[in-house]
Amino acid sequence: MKYFLILLLALVVFVISVTLGANNDQIVTFNYLIAKGEYSISTLLAVLFTVGFILGWGICGAFYLRACVSLRRAKRKIKRLETQLEQPSESSAKAASTVALSKE
Repeated sequence: MKYFLILLLALVVFVISVTLGANNDQIVTFNYLIAKGEYSISTLLAVLFTVGFILGWGICGAFYLRACVSLRRAKRKIKRLETQLEQPSESSAKAASTVALSKE
C-alpha cells in the first residue's frame, strides 16, 4: 500500500508538471554537456521528470537487490553453521551413551 501511495504521488506530480508546462508554450534553450537544444517547457519537464524517476528507481532497486543477495548469503551461512554445530553434538551424544553402556 505504501508503494502504491508513493507511485500515486509521483504520478500526480508528473500530471501537474505536464499541465503547467502545457499552459506555457514557451521555448527554452536547454544547454547540456554535449550540445544545446531548444525545447518547449512541457516537453522538457516531462522528459527530465521521467529520467529522474527511472534513475531513482534503478538506483534504489540496485541497493535493494544487493541487500537481498547479502541476506540470502547470510541465511545460507547460518544454516550451514547450524548443521555443523548439530553434527558434533550428535556424535558426542552417541559417544557418551556408548561410554555409559560400557561402564555398566
